[in-house]
Amino acid sequence: MKILFFGTPVFAAELLTSLIDQQMEIVGVVTQPDRPKGRSLALTSSPVKTVAVARLPQIPVFQPEKASDLAFLEQIRALAADLYVVVAFGQILPQKLLDIPALGAINVHASLLPKYRGAAPIHRCLMNGDRQTGIAIQKMVKKLDAGDVIAEEAIPIDPEMTFGELEQALCHLSKSLLTRVLQLYEKNGIPQAVAQNEQFVTYAAKIEPEEGQIDWSQSAEKLHNLIRAFSPRPGAWAYIEMGGVQKRIKIYRSKIETVMGKPGDILELKNLTVACGKGALILLEIQPEGKPRMKASDWVRGLKENFIFVSSQKRESQVS
Repeated sequence: MKILFFGTPVFAAELLTSLIDQQMEIVGVVTQPDRPKGRSLALTSSPVKTVAVARLPQIPVFQPEKASDLAFLEQIRALAADLYVVVAFGQILPQKLLDIPALGAINVHASLLPKYRGAAPIHRCLMNGDRQTGIAIQKMVKKLDAGDVIAEEAIPIDPEMTFGELEQALCHLSKSLLTRVLQLYEKNGIPQAVAQNEQFVTYAAKIEPEEGQIDWSQSAEKLHNLIRAFSPRPGAWAYIEMGGVQKRIKIYRSKIETVMGKPGDILELKNLTVACGKGALILLEIQPEGKPRMKASDWVRGLKENFIFVSSQKRESQVS
């Protein structure tokens, strides 16, 4: 069975590596174009391209700006792939492209569909404090994440688990699930699938960096979920004022406490406990502006001057 693989980030690169290790027949790879990255803005290949070039130098790698480009469609048609495997590619695939392979296209999606269709299912389930999520492998249709589900598997979410940890757990789960689905295709052709119940559809919109700003008037539970959903990327953050200068501080891990106080007030410096609208948070891992990520207790121990947390409202009034 000839497979054309579509994907871009590390999650997809790990699945591509798994397929290569199993000696699946990959006839081509499609990924996003090289993008400027870092302070130097040097053009950087996607993780999927990096794996493809290193492990499959004999196959073509396509990087279309638009997957609907006619020249690209003709190149793909010439590969005569039997099945597309799509993992976080980053573009909507047009129907003309989906119609090419004899066995259609399947998508590995990091949620239990129909919940959290869209771009950021892992971030959103953590932000909402969900206690379970999983992987769904669906037949692709033009409508976003709306295809029939071939297989899915659930895992529990620990209340302290971060985005990075959950992403890795889901990636590990998806490797075995994808292998089982591909074995169904090889044995029986197109497998049976279950239609999604449209009554239970929810959407996971793309994460915007400004969503990571801490508003201390919110409950400790809600802020704790935000922090872990944004850890390690893009990172939840707050403003502090130190020596008359305002700076950003990123927060990567926290712990909920039941003590109360005025939102934003530091209730205990040694363990860096900050009052929220309901309860408080102990900040465990942070990244002060211009410094590396570190334990909050280590940072506090090395401070030479006092600081306060600045509310978003105060910051906005000062800017305006």
